[in-house]
Amino acid sequence: MADNPLVQLHDYGQSVWVDDLRRDMITTGELKHLIESEGVRGLTSNPAIFEKAIVGSALYDAQIRANQTRPVNDIYEELVIKDIQDAADLFRPLYESSGGADGYVSLEVSPYLARDTEGTIKEAEHLWQRVDRPNLMIKVPGTKEGIPAFEHLIRSGINVNVTLLFSRHAYAQVVDAYLRGLEAHEGPLGRIASVASFFLSRIDTAVDDLLTAKIEQTDDPAVQERLKALEGTIAIANAKLAYAHFKNVFEGERFAGLAARGAKVQRLLWASTGTKNPQYRDVRYVEELVGPATVNTMPPATLKACADHCELRPSLESGVEQAEGTLAELQAVGIDLDQVTDDLLTDGLAKFTGPYDKLLASLRAKTEAVTAS
Repeated sequence: MADNPLVQLHDYGQSVWVDDLRRDMITTGELKHLIESEGVRGLTSNPAIFEKAIVGSALYDAQIRANQTRPVNDIYEELVIKDIQDAADLFRPLYESSGGADGYVSLEVSPYLARDTEGTIKEAEHLWQRVDRPNLMIKVPGTKEGIPAFEHLIRSGINVNVTLLFSRHAYAQVVDAYLRGLEAHEGPLGRIASVASFFLSRIDTAVDDLLTAKIEQTDDPAVQERLKALEGTIAIANAKLAYAHFKNVFEGERFAGLAARGAKVQRLLWASTGTKNPQYRDVRYVEELVGPATVNTMPPATLKACADHCELRPSLESGVEQAEGTLAELQAVGIDLDQVTDDLLTDGLAKFTGPYDKLLASLRAKTEAVTAS
């Protein structure tokens, strides 16, 4: 176990979370093994993951049958809450032993509330009460409507995973909202936790497509080489500069007063860490962003790959000036990263609602099949 890179990441101050949850992970002991032997210290979930789990397993059939007369949204909530509660219970010892630093399980509000501040608050509070676990995090999207909801929830003492962050500007708004929420909270701050989920591979995929189009539009070898040099570099550069902002804020005077009241930093969480381009190293979004007070949430394939061949070093704080130069060069060749990240947020919201619709349709069909059997 000591030689496992997933375990060694904790020595660098980074926590490994897994981006997966199925009921059989709990019933077979797989999740318990990941916690006890593979260094996994938290878990995230989403409708796409649950859709695959529920449709592809008979483990949910009895609970579906018991709730068959209820609306499909209510059935979904019952299934999901049980899985989340059971997973949270497995992580609870780690949550307690780490003083609330780790051991969190994330549950997402409905993607249809991404542009609805009050609706997000209401559902987040409902899920927080229903799950009733201190190591729950409610996932709220980092939209302009989601950020004030996030601030309200922190002020109320509810743990939040702010998701779908692509731009450093949006991230800075999230950090400021976190501080305001803590400052307004009436009571101890030590058990309030939050992460900011900063997405990676989707940025490189989008930028690489734009670079490829520009390469195909020119016959100048020097220009082509200049453009090629930027491929696969933007997501990591963007993340390094986000982390520089993290350090500036959480090592500053404003947070020092909150830390004196027991407040935790809001850790940056590296999301979308599965490498989508087969030409890139499959663990690049792990190896290049290793640093303290961070989380890397990995899909199962990346988790397995990292356990097998991650080569670790304190990489996150190196090359910050180079990262600034890389993003300046991107602007110089005519690609607006702000526009890219705005488009990715819009696309990301669509990718949230699509799987959610598919989940409800699949669950409706499964309910009918289970009822008829």
